[in-house]
Amino acid sequence: MNVAVIVAHPDDETLWAGGTLLIHPLWQTYIVGLCRGKDEERKEKFIRALKLYNAKGVLGDLDDGPEQNPKPENEIDDKILELLPAKHYDLIITHSIHGEYTRHIRHEEVGRAVIRLWSGGRITMNELWTFAYEDNHKAHYPLPQHQAPVQMNLSAEIWLRKYNIITAIYGFSKNSFEEQTTPRTEAFWRFTNPPDVDNQNKSNNN
Repeated sequence: MNVAVIVAHPDDETLWAGGTLLIHPLWQTYIVGLCRGKDEERKEKFIRALKLYNAKGVLGDLDDGPEQNPKPENEIDDKILELLPAKHYDLIITHSIHGEYTRHIRHEEVGRAVIRLWSGGRITMNELWTFAYEDNHKAHYPLPQHQAPVQMNLSAEIWLRKYNIITAIYGFSKNSFEEQTTPRTEAFWRFTNPPDVDNQNKSNNN
């Protein structure tokens, strides 16, 4: 399968989908991170992670300051189109429009942009999976949403490999948010056409 993973930051691909990528080493995977491309240390870690996923990928330099100022839609859209090889994908994996925890604007913006580009026919795919996690308004670390249709229960061996990418490759320390999160089950919402996304969001809001 031709698979693209589109995330805001290097490490997002590992936190929310790393086990899934490790389970599928024969996928032809391309990972796009929109931020931190000018951070040489983070970039080197991302490249090391790509090798472990048997994947190719690239980082962009979208602004990612701590103030999280919202970006214009066209800026996010253009950056994705600049970084993502132009071809049809069997599967694209990205952020939920609601993010994975309370709250990271870049995650939400990237999820909305991928859906917008799909709806407009500017990127094409057979399926879209969006990360399905929630933290109940910071009540706990992000947990998989059990009602999501795709659930990847990671074996101890796969989870440990994922955990080692977060800690040994990306360098997150014990008791950090990333180390404490690292889900043992990876959950995804699954869509086969853009209107499905709108229908699910309406259902969630009712």
